[in-house]
Order: sequence, then C-alpha cells, then structure tokens
Amino acid sequence: MIVAIDGPAGAGKSTVASRLAERLGFRYLDTGAMYRALTWLAMQQGIDLSSGDKLGELARQNRVDLDESGRVSIAGSDVTSASRGSTAWSRSSLATPRCAR
Repeated sequence: MIVAIDGPAGAGKSTVASRLAERLGFRYLDTGAMYRALTWLAMQQGIDLSSGDKLGELARQNRVDLDESGRVSIAGSDVTSASRGSTAWSRSSLATPRCAR
C-alpha cells in the first residue's frame, strides 16, 4: 500500500506520515529527504537546479540511502544535517518537479 500526503512546506506532512506509518506498521519513506539530498549534491557539483535533464542524470547515477534511524546519504556522504540546512531545504522545491519526470 502506498499513501501519499500532499501539502505546503512546513505543514507537518512528514510528522503525520511517519506517525501513520508507525501506527499501521508500515515503513515510512521520506521522499522530501530524497529530494533535499539530490538538491544538496547538485549544489555541491554546481548543477543548475532548473536543468531537468542534468538533475535526472544525477539522480540516476547517485542512489539516496535512508536508514532506519532517519540518516540520509548520497554519493557516499551523510547529508542528514546538510540536507535540512536552509539552502538545500529551500531550494529542493526547484529540483522536485524537474527530476521527478
């Protein structure tokens, strides 16, 4: 079963989703963290966040790992703290629709 929760940034989607998954015995997949990790890597590599083709290729070449404790890594780097930093956090919405194609 897949449950998707949509809404604006800061609305509590992740909190609701993780609590719901826990209550139902499901695994919680934080897709927002995945996009933030990809945005962080793109920014580190100087990739234009408006370039869907480049972001898509970056996503295909770099697996995002989310562990049970909530740690996020991409390209061998733990980006848990960095991906929640203000720059990657605020700019991840630029990458989301472009690399999701």
